[in-house]
Amino acid sequence: MFEVCRYSPAHHDAWNRYVAKARNATFLFYREYMDYHSDRFRDHSLMFFKGNHLHSILPAHEVGDMFCSHRGLTYGGLLMDNDVTTADVLVLFDELNEYLRKNSFRKVIYRSIPWVYHRLPAEEDLYAMFWKCGAHLSQRMSGTVIFMDEHVAWRKDHRRRLKQAQTAGIRVERDGSLAAFWPILNDNLQRKFQAQSVHTLEEIELLKSRFPDNIIQYNAYIDDAVVGGITFYVMGHVLHGQYSGTTDDGKRLGAMEAIYDKVMYHDFPHIRYLDFGTSNEQGGRVLNEGLIAHKEGYGGRTVMYDTYEWTL
Repeated sequence: MFEVCRYSPAHHDAWNRYVAKARNATFLFYREYMDYHSDRFRDHSLMFFKGNHLHSILPAHEVGDMFCSHRGLTYGGLLMDNDVTTADVLVLFDELNEYLRKNSFRKVIYRSIPWVYHRLPAEEDLYAMFWKCGAHLSQRMSGTVIFMDEHVAWRKDHRRRLKQAQTAGIRVERDGSLAAFWPILNDNLQRKFQAQSVHTLEEIELLKSRFPDNIIQYNAYIDDAVVGGITFYVMGHVLHGQYSGTTDDGKRLGAMEAIYDKVMYHDFPHIRYLDFGTSNEQGGRVLNEGLIAHKEGYGGRTVMYDTYEWTL
């Protein structure tokens, strides 16, 4: 029923046109985003055709005999437009498995797209994996999401720090300097997790140049000094906090609260969800209770980031 075709640069425009109309895609799936780290991942993205019609696409890469969708992105999964049906997807997964077997894959790692990112419901793939693949849930990460329309009250400590920020004269700037924020970010990550940001400064500036309306840097200042910042990804009706960090003064004086106040109550009235990202370690088996409590203090509650596996 389907012709399964491996993506190549010749498909660039057709791929991007499909991403633009898919009901569960975000800008992460445009090739200009996916390909910035093409040197780190051996791309094996797939396109599913019915005759001459592009039915659906699957961002993916390969690691040895493993087919992965897609560990280089925040999430992955089958991208579907409004015409894709459940019956179609059941057949598609049968034929996907056959394609993978013929190409010597033995295992699939599949990262589904959290439902808050769906423009319309798009969980046909979850049903197909259950029935056609015998997939099991291998990793579950707890993301924290605010339903912006609900206007859930901030916890008392966040409200107190917001008042401190206002008293201290903290100024929040939209489209602030990434270069000024990145050392603060990496210092935070090094102290807390002995880690560095996934993106280098050069990479995030490149992506910002490609997606100026989707990657927005907010910085908090005392006088002319940056004391905190958040890098936001704008994804349709979702605002995702990709990176955040403060100096010691910024933490003490409420730099994060000043930024979130501006973002949540002033700058994005059309946004339905604010996603703070996950708060787990060791593949979801450890919960960073302090981190998730901080996010829940703004009114956020849990949405799952799930990974499934099956053998071929």
